Order: sequence, then structure tokens, then C-alpha cells
Amino acid sequence: MAISADLASPDVYADSAAERLGTSANVVTLVRTVASVALAGLAAREASLTLLVVALVVYWVGDMADGFVARLRGCETRIGAVLDILCDRFCAAAFYLGLAWLSPEFALPIFIYLAEFMVIDCFLSLAFLAWPIRSPNYFYVVDRQLWLWNWSKPGKAVNSSLFAVLLLVTGWVWLGVAIAVALLVLKSVSLVRLGRLGLPVPAS
Repeated sequence: MAISADLASPDVYADSAAERLGTSANVVTLVRTVASVALAGLAAREASLTLLVVALVVYWVGDMADGFVARLRGCETRIGAVLDILCDRFCAAAFYLGLAWLSPEFALPIFIYLAEFMVIDCFLSLAFLAWPIRSPNYFYVVDRQLWLWNWSKPGKAVNSSLFAVLLLVTGWVWLGVAIAVALLVLKSVSLVRLGRLGLPVPAS
């Protein structure tokens, strides 16, 4: 499928000359990941839900900060996008496994959510590499519907924060299961749509 150029700005497309690992945004990504995972580990050791929530906040704030720094300093790269995607999974896994450790009654919704986020959503998020765009944030030039479901601001909020917030605030296992299953269905439908779209093979 051809990229829709009319929706793109020049910053949408990757520049091979700008690709590098040592950027300020990637430093932020690594720092927030180490901090969040360390706090989650400490929370599990101390059996502290408060520390675990702090770990989640560090993950979320850091995730916003590295993107902001990348755009502000003009160092938004495909390498950085992949690093951010993988570090998000590490932070999320540390938090949710810690939550399952502290509150075993949440194990079912947590593991349904992790199956969705760690496997299906990870595959979807890395699929941007098949096109010459900088990150999944610009997938609207490939397929606007997939972008709306997965990488628009509302799509990201539903996938990354709604589940955790409602689980922590309400403590309702059935609600957690319902949200996790709904997200799993949405990501599965997205995966089918991506399959129909096809992943282009780079020219050799």
C-alpha cells in the first residue's frame, strides 16, 4: 500500500543519516527505564503498593519526556522508536508482575493484558519498520484507521493507562478482565488489518 504523502510533514519520514543510538532522547529512555524497573523491584521486595505506583508514574512520565526531548532536539529516530517500544514493555512487565505479586487476585486480567501488550501490540508497534517513517506515531500516512486505534493519543491512553488506573482505583477483577479482553480483541483485529495491508519487503 502506498504511503499517503498528502497527510505527511517532512518530519514523518526517516533520515538514514540521522540514525544513531547516542541521542539525548535515548538517554532519557534508558534512565526512565532503569528507574522504573528498579522501583518496581524494590516495591516487590518491600511489598509496597505505593512504590509500585511510583514506578508506574516514572514509566509514564518518562515515556512522555523522551518523546518530547526527541522532538524538541530534532533527534527523533527509528532506533529511538524501537528502543522506546522495547523499554515500554520492560517497564510494563516490571509493574504488572509486581502488582500480581502483591495482589494475586489480579493475576488473570494482568496476564491477559500482558499477552496483548507484550506480544500482539509489540508486533504491531514494530511493524512501522516496514515503511520509511520515523515511528508508529506517523502510521497515519500508511493506514489512518490502524493509527487511530493504536497510536493516536486516545488510542495510546486506552492501551497504556486505562487498564492500570481502573484496576488500581476500583480493585474490580471482572472489570480488569473485561478491559484486558477488549484490548486483546482490538489488537487482534488490528493485526488482521495489518495482515491484509501487507508488510512491504525492502528492496535488496
